[in-house]
Amino acid sequence: MNLGKLLQGIDILDGRWDPALEITGVSYDSRETKPGDLFVAMTGCETDGHRFIPMALEKGAACVLCEKAPEEDVPCVCTSDSRAALARVGINWFANPAASMKLVGVTGTNGKTTTTYLLKDILEQALGAKVGLIGTNQNMIGSEIVPTERTTPESFELQRLFRRMADAGCTHVVMEVSSHALSLKRVEGVRFAVGIFTNLTQDHLDFHGTMENYCDAKARLFRQCGVGVYNADDPWAERIMAGAACGRISIGEGEADLAARNITLSAGGIAFDAAGKKETVAVRVGIPGGFMVYNTLGVLAAAKALGVPLGESARILRHSAHVKGRVEVVPTPGDYTMLIDYAHTPDALANVLTSLRGFARGRVVALFGCGGDRDRTKRPLMGKIAADLADFVIVTSDNPRTEAPHAIIADIVEGMVGTDTEYVVVENRIDAIRFAMDHARPGDVILLAGKGHETYQIVGHEKRHLDEREVVAAYIQELQQQERA
Repeated sequence: MNLGKLLQGIDILDGRWDPALEITGVSYDSRETKPGDLFVAMTGCETDGHRFIPMALEKGAACVLCEKAPEEDVPCVCTSDSRAALARVGINWFANPAASMKLVGVTGTNGKTTTTYLLKDILEQALGAKVGLIGTNQNMIGSEIVPTERTTPESFELQRLFRRMADAGCTHVVMEVSSHALSLKRVEGVRFAVGIFTNLTQDHLDFHGTMENYCDAKARLFRQCGVGVYNADDPWAERIMAGAACGRISIGEGEADLAARNITLSAGGIAFDAAGKKETVAVRVGIPGGFMVYNTLGVLAAAKALGVPLGESARILRHSAHVKGRVEVVPTPGDYTMLIDYAHTPDALANVLTSLRGFARGRVVALFGCGGDRDRTKRPLMGKIAADLADFVIVTSDNPRTEAPHAIIADIVEGMVGTDTEYVVVENRIDAIRFAMDHARPGDVILLAGKGHETYQIVGHEKRHLDEREVVAAYIQELQQQERA
């Protein structure tokens, strides 16, 4: 593709470039640059891509797209925002594949993954659509699973994925849109048919600094969608929707365009009446938790905006499969229940523990840790929540990354000081799970919180395999072998 065509729609300030120059590839990591590439230099959170322009040129980059022109007399294009420019380059390079599909973006602190999976299920069954999915657990093209490294891919990779989906015949895409993705322009230039706001609670303040900044990042989604579905009961809803130029559908348990009435919660799931302006339908979903009411309302409203009647969506949801790592039951032989959930924020932990208290015959046992190199202020908050809502707490390690696990645990325990709830510290997560199983009592519900779908633990900069399902199964086998010996 010639450079002039590749740069269409980009705010160009200055440069030394030939529009007829043929570009054979695009890179934004100098280690991956190949001869003939357009190298895009971006300023990141940890490093400045402009530092690597010489390396990219040495590797054969044909031109550089940047915010600060190199001192050397080399082909370059200067723009005011190279992140936004990379997004537009991706759209141009892959011929705007998203334009041929209907996109649904889901943002919020909790509930994004479950929402996308349930909506994918409805669109496939009700419309016969082939649906792409992009999110935390994995990416999917119809039924094909595509591994993922982050919730929302970098803009150029996102456009590559859209192209794969469009070429495979996808008519719809449901995707999680993280606050990082919105702040870092990964979805710049992408038009969503529907945007969904689930909720906003404390998370990622290490990146955003304040809750206001965090909220405003998520609010950007509703400036680039046709219809905005939002949780009207959330205290941040008004700020989220303040600058929205889209149509609006409010959901909630109070006054809303689509409201939940006659809610019933149980260990087997949720049931309620979804009351719209002209009709009311009975809804049942086999995933427990009061928070699932809001997730389900969002799914119903989005599906309706895409042409699926409420009654049809409700029928499909009755038989929807469970989502991996979201209140997921792990088989155990004892008279106790073990659940895995991705709850890694104060609100998510509070939601799931509150739900468990509603059906536990015995104690509610919470096993959790907090991630390293992330928002430290939520650690004592989560410690207090666990102490307030669980009967017994096992504090352990999550993804410590480059922090010392014992230091993270100390921050958590700080929030438990002064409470009467019994707790233990077992730093090694595998040992902690085995401890929980050894000390389980009849009727207990044991929550393994924080890892969810993840099958690894990040220690330092290394990803180590750790699948909690495998840990439980292996220990059960070990105990059974001991009994037979």
